Amino acid sequence: MRTTRLHHLKLAAALLCALTANAAIGQAAKPASAAPAAAPAAPAAAPAAKPASKEGAGFLPPASSSANVIDSIKVVVNDEVITTNELRGRVAQITARLRGQNAQLPAQADLERQVLEAMIVERAQLQLAREMGVRVNDRELDAAIGRIAEGQKMTVQDMRNQMEKEGMTFAQFREEIRNEIMMQRLREHEVDSKIQVSDAEVDTYLAAEKAAAAEKVEMDLSQIFVGIPANATPEQIAARRARADEVMRQLRTGADFAKIAATYSDAPDALKGGAIGWREADRLPPLFANELRKLSPGQVTPVIKTNTGFYILKMADKRNLAKSDQQQAVVQQTRARHILIKPTPAMPAAEAKRKLAELKAKIESKSATFEELARQNSQDGSAAKGGDMGWLEPGDLVPEFETPMNALKLGQVSDVIETPFGFHIIEVLERKSQDMTQQKERLQARQVIRERKLGEAFEDWAREVRDRAYVEFREEG
Repeated sequence: MRTTRLHHLKLAAALLCALTANAAIGQAAKPASAAPAAAPAAPAAAPAAKPASKEGAGFLPPASSSANVIDSIKVVVNDEVITTNELRGRVAQITARLRGQNAQLPAQADLERQVLEAMIVERAQLQLAREMGVRVNDRELDAAIGRIAEGQKMTVQDMRNQMEKEGMTFAQFREEIRNEIMMQRLREHEVDSKIQVSDAEVDTYLAAEKAAAAEKVEMDLSQIFVGIPANATPEQIAARRARADEVMRQLRTGADFAKIAATYSDAPDALKGGAIGWREADRLPPLFANELRKLSPGQVTPVIKTNTGFYILKMADKRNLAKSDQQQAVVQQTRARHILIKPTPAMPAAEAKRKLAELKAKIESKSATFEELARQNSQDGSAAKGGDMGWLEPGDLVPEFETPMNALKLGQVSDVIETPFGFHIIEVLERKSQDMTQQKERLQARQVIRERKLGEAFEDWAREVRDRAYVEFREEG
């Protein structure tokens, strides 16, 4: 199915962004006066104090329609606009994707409201990214698209042909990927890098895990979220509470949860009926987990207030997770040393390989030791230690290095091998098996805690970015 294929390509693109986390944010946020002439004016020039809408940020007025309008400004976001045609194009893409997945479509007005809000959030984040100096040049973009194609087992040209068959120009796809990478880099800098997990938190988590190990439950959840703007007035909070209460009233009278979520929820998953999927209780905020434990499948929580808004959660199903005996995590560690020579215009690849072969011959003839030759010739930081790389675990090295290293016997020197870093010869000094069970357990605990913190921090940050933006809705005429 064509829409499914396009969805897979875009999902692969989103996953690729996680691989760009180590890419640099621009050196520093430049003042507007230092920006290139082609850059947009700084958003600060907009009257930021103006409210986004009469009912507060996060709630959009119903979309109006006019058959005679070819194109018009739908929303002003800081110093940029979202046009009616842009909104229609995005709605058409999402409608095709949902139909391809046999998903239930919300009412057109609700769909447009949700898509428009997502576009506003995206535009505000992209503006902030540019303001902070985040850039993705064409070389980086080409490499990213190449990796997406490779992951889909296609050539870039095949992927381009597929895109065009499905009605998306390749130029449009490139810009969407560029924007995804920019936003991911911004989030890495603004949110991910600030999340810290202490040893005390890990200890507390592991203790709680052991206490709850006898009864581990996983729940299939959906949510409806009614957001509260940052620095909301008591009147705004009351209005949002009234909206959440109205949602609860409709649910109690038998309304379909998925349809209500598509109409009322401010969460990104609203278009999926609020579906979150299967979650373990320990991966949820305690406030949510405590309420959910009281439910039977098919029931919903009362309205839950947090600092960001009001939640109503539905537990569609739950299941017990069978506790299996923890397997011992034993890994083989290798202590190795190497000599690295990097090809240069002054020393082409053939010359680098020849030199390393000569060094190997000297080591085997015992006319020189590996250590002294590494100190004299190796072109990386291990040279000062005679090429010693220390103890290595599976996955620490690129496969081009790790595979031949694992095939060596103790004291054996490898043939010349090539990796992305250059040419090497390797010697294995020692091997040992190490029980990493406790380290693995603590690492997994740290990842769970970080994931939980990251979800909450990202939600807060995204809402702050949205609320700081100057947003003006225009009526179509």
